[in-house]
Amino acid sequence: MRVAILSPYALSVPGGVQEQVLGMSRELDARGHRVLVVAPDAHDRSPHDTSAALVRVGRRWALPANGSRAPLTLSPRAARAAERAVVAFAPDVVHLHEPGAPLLAWATLLEHPAPSVATFHRAGDGPAVSLTRPLLRRLARGVDLAVAVSEAARRCAEAAYGLRCDVLFNGVEVDRYVAFARERSETPTLLFLGRLEPRKGADTAILAVREHNAAGGRPWRLVVAGDGPERARLEALAAHDPSVTFVGRVSDDAKRSWLRRAHALLAPATGGESFGLVLVEALASETVVVASDIDGYRDAVGPHATLAPPGDPRAWSRAVEAALASESPEGVAAAREHARRWSMAALVDAYLERYERLAAAGGHAPR
Repeated sequence: MRVAILSPYALSVPGGVQEQVLGMSRELDARGHRVLVVAPDAHDRSPHDTSAALVRVGRRWALPANGSRAPLTLSPRAARAAERAVVAFAPDVVHLHEPGAPLLAWATLLEHPAPSVATFHRAGDGPAVSLTRPLLRRLARGVDLAVAVSEAARRCAEAAYGLRCDVLFNGVEVDRYVAFARERSETPTLLFLGRLEPRKGADTAILAVREHNAAGGRPWRLVVAGDGPERARLEALAAHDPSVTFVGRVSDDAKRSWLRRAHALLAPATGGESFGLVLVEALASETVVVASDIDGYRDAVGPHATLAPPGDPRAWSRAVEAALASESPEGVAAAREHARRWSMAALVDAYLERYERLAAAGGHAPR
């Protein structure tokens, strides 16, 4: 098949949606399908570890979205260029991720050049959804089949777009996460991996580690991998403590390497997570997970992580200590097997069935 995949977010900035787009492109290409990926950021020249055809259009902007900042394009010209690239590719199916996000997919949705599948990732409401609901419902007429990555994302998409959604999941390329050798230091290394913004809760991880180390006993090291508007405040909170290391934004290879070097991944987000993709990546990496007890995260890890209340450093210190003490080969193996439930191969199987069904029927008229 010929599949065009549109990402509203620039591939030059790491993110969960972008990882899904690239992972799907790799899996589809490995099965012999022709893939085009269209995304913002005309200045991006990286191949992004995919053999899919890449088209990048428009200027990249960083806009507030769901407690984060999304790397979008606001150019109508870029949206039209994206639609022309899709038409020139002549796909059997167009797959649009988070299609209502400004502005890349809008012309493609309105013109509806081929049968279309939309995947919705966002969880939670807010002004960006409530104030634009009439526009989102107009754009939804260009969606033939809708999928959400979780129940929380389904509720958001159905309320905002008026569409009925299947619920699938975010896929993880499980075998890529054990490609690096396991290398662990004597000092337990804890890893925070994510954008440095209030919603991700890195301050809780920093305070938990500093409180544990101040109490004596075996010290911990915290590696903070990521960047964002909170970095200066978080560095001040760490107060030059040598046990807390900021390594900045990391590449996909560096992320996978750190996950294999860590004794535990810490995911102390405060909310707004539709699916805990990084948690599943850690389970696939054979790394212990300590995560906030919030919607999205519970769904992702099941019984294979230690959960702690968000925003409570003392509880997090106890949770990390318990998780490290209870690690076992049997638990690690069970967690990795759990991660296979969310494999990219299984996800692409599910999407291909939907692609083929739409292509065979010639798609549906836009609603």
